[in-house]
Amino acid sequence: MTGNQNATDFDQLTELAKSLRKDVLIMTSEAGSGHPTSSMSAVEVMTSLYFGGIMRYDASNPSKPDRDRFILSKGHASPILYAVLAEAGYIKKDQLNTLRKIDSPLEGHPNMLRVPGVEASTGSLGQGLSMGLGHALNAKLDKLDYNVYVMMGDGEIQQGQVWEAAMAAANFNASNLVAIVDLNGYQQTGPVSSVTNPAAYAEKWKAFGWNTVEVDGHDIKATHQALVDATAYSDGPSAIIAHTKKGKGVSFLEADFSWHGRGVPKDRLEEALEEIG
Repeated sequence: MTGNQNATDFDQLTELAKSLRKDVLIMTSEAGSGHPTSSMSAVEVMTSLYFGGIMRYDASNPSKPDRDRFILSKGHASPILYAVLAEAGYIKKDQLNTLRKIDSPLEGHPNMLRVPGVEASTGSLGQGLSMGLGHALNAKLDKLDYNVYVMMGDGEIQQGQVWEAAMAAANFNASNLVAIVDLNGYQQTGPVSSVTNPAAYAEKWKAFGWNTVEVDGHDIKATHQALVDATAYSDGPSAIIAHTKKGKGVSFLEADFSWHGRGVPKDRLEEALEEIG
């Protein structure tokens, strides 16, 4: 599939988001491990980005020099990235059920050496924005017209390296760089609010010189518009604070953050899939 093609059909994107959620649930259930809830909070943003006419890519030519780049800094949410790459045509759909299995390229965290369409090997949290800034500055050095999108977790941005990269990006006027914070409210061991104040995130990004907007990360039209506006902004880097829910779409996952690193047991999988619709 080639990205950035047609006018946006939000009904179609909504249905696609449901399908991607199901892919995440099925592959992590089959694996018996993984991070389904962290993946499910990111679905609408990634659906808008890849299939809403925003990102430019060509799955038949993954190394095309002027392609847009997406970096999943919260690499533990690899199931949603794999589901998106399969939908986009980078990998085969039947590969999804090999997640985390011996010899499968679909590792627990994305490996750019094994999966086409993965732009950076991530999972050591806090590093993705620095990588994204490197990609963004390379575009300027090589006089290439591409954008870089980096998705981070809300717990992840407690890492100091994130803010070093944020400060440098503003200084270098990296207008082709978009940071997306998936603010789902929880990190591995509890609420993010027990460590930092998520309500202050937007002001922090603004203070570092970023064009910043807050959005309901599950409103497909709102996420799409935020990405369109951030992509078009030309006076510096942009940040999107996407307010989301961990495990969005399945009530028993939304209600319990301890599902963070667990796949849904097979005896509850049908219940979860039916709730998504």
